[in-house]
Amino acid sequence: MTDENPLAQLQEAAESVRRQLQVPAFDEAAVQRLAAFIEEQRPLLKRENIQGVVVALGSFFGQCLVDGYQGEWGSGPDGTTGVGFQGTRFYNPFYRVMLQFDNGLKESVADFYASIPQRLAEPLPKRNWI
Repeated sequence: MTDENPLAQLQEAAESVRRQLQVPAFDEAAVQRLAAFIEEQRPLLKRENIQGVVVALGSFFGQCLVDGYQGEWGSGPDGTTGVGFQGTRFYNPFYRVMLQFDNGLKESVADFYASIPQRLAEPLPKRNWI
């Protein structure tokens, strides 16, 4: 990736994974393929040398969230990179990919992706601090 623009780097990584997974778009079917790919790779990769894979696959998953649910790439309050929705929700796709690598299908990126409409419809929790 030669572009210094972080958004362009994320999109370039996502596009590279899209081609490797041989999916035509960043959509629900692509996320299903991603979940299956993670399951195929889980026994082959060790946690200590997985970071590059997580960055690439997380970029792809994030772009699926952007395209599928009109999210937008941004930085969270803690400085992490992720996808925001409606200025009220923020999800870290790299964390979600790592969760599936660590825990298998019980933390499936496909299940998380499918839960986005419900998550966006839920009221925000009230804050109980002054």
